[in-house]
Amino acid sequence: MAIFKMYAPFFDLGNWAHVLTSGKDWMIILTLILMECLLSVDNAVVLAAQTQMLPTKAEKEKSLLYGLWGAYLFRFIVIGIGTYLIHFWEIKLAGSIYLFYLAFKFFYDQRHPKQAAEREKEEREAAHHKGKKKKKHVLSLFWRTVISIESMDIVFSIDSVLAALAVSSNPVVVLIGGMIGILCMRGVAEIIIKLMDIIPELQPMAYLLIAIIALKLLLALPPLHFELPNTVFAIIVFTILILTILFHFWRVKRHGRKHI
Repeated sequence: MAIFKMYAPFFDLGNWAHVLTSGKDWMIILTLILMECLLSVDNAVVLAAQTQMLPTKAEKEKSLLYGLWGAYLFRFIVIGIGTYLIHFWEIKLAGSIYLFYLAFKFFYDQRHPKQAAEREKEEREAAHHKGKKKKKHVLSLFWRTVISIESMDIVFSIDSVLAALAVSSNPVVVLIGGMIGILCMRGVAEIIIKLMDIIPELQPMAYLLIAIIALKLLLALPPLHFELPNTVFAIIVFTILILTILFHFWRVKRHGRKHI
C-alpha cells in the first residue's frame, strides 16, 4: 500500500494533464532541465569515456542507449522513493546539508586546485589498482560497460533528484524535467561543454544554484516553515543565468579577450 501511494501520482492522468497544461509547471520543468544539463556535463564526459574501451562505434552507441533507458528506469524509482522521504524534516535537513557540502566542496576545490588535483589523482590510482585485481570476467566487455554506465547513472542521479525534489514536490514535474534533462545531457553534451568553455562562469553558477536550493530546503524546516514559491525560484534561476552571461561578456570586454 505504501509503495502504491509513492507512485500513484505517476499514474494520475489528471496530474499529468495539469502539469502539461500549466505554464508555471513548465517554467519549473525548464529550470530543472537547465540545472540537469549544467550539473551533468562532467557526468556526460565520464559516461562517454567509459564507452571508449568498446571496439566499434555501433557498440558504443548501443551501450549509451541501454544506459539511457536504465537511467530513466532508475530515475523513476528514485523519484517515487524521494517524494515520500522528502516529507520528513530529518530527510530535508540531511538533504540540505548534503547540497551545501556539494557547493562548498566545489568552491573550496576552486580555491585550492592543487589539493583537488592530488585527491583526484589518488582516486584514479585507487580505481586503477582495483580494476587490475579483477582479471577474470564472467560478462563480456559490452555488458561490463553497460553495467558501469548504469552504476555511474545511479550515483549521478541521486544528486539531481535530491536537488529537483527541493524545487518541486510534484513527482511528475521532476520526472519530466529529469528525463528531458538526461536526454539533453546525452545528446548535446559536446555543445554544453563548448558553451561552458566559452562561458566558464556557468559552472560556478550551477553550484551557486545548488547552495540556493540547500537554503530553500533549510528555510522550509520547522520552526521557520518558509516555502519559497516555485515560480519565484524559477525567476531567481533565470535571473542568475542572465546576470552570469552579462558578467562574462563584461569581463571579456574589460580584458579585451574571448576567453577568461
